[in-house]
Amino acid sequence: MIYTRSEYRRIWLGAILWPSFLGALALCFIVFMLIDPAEIRFLGTVQLSRAAAYTLGFFLFWFVGIVISYLTVKIIPPQYEDDF
Repeated sequence: MIYTRSEYRRIWLGAILWPSFLGALALCFIVFMLIDPAEIRFLGTVQLSRAAAYTLGFFLFWFVGIVISYLTVKIIPPQYEDDF
């Protein structure tokens, strides 16, 4: 049982960040296995290095995972003490 607000926030943050991090790792692996980052061009002319494309791709995938995990946590109904 969670007693303090800081414990609840830590668990809530972990429930959002950890699954989204793992999802970003898997998605980066799959996407960059299929697409060569050296061939990606942004806005027609801007080309990033491979390392920059990997980094931006990972953080983009992680951000999308954070949003999805956050929305999932927000729709879960709260637990009340009499639910145990």
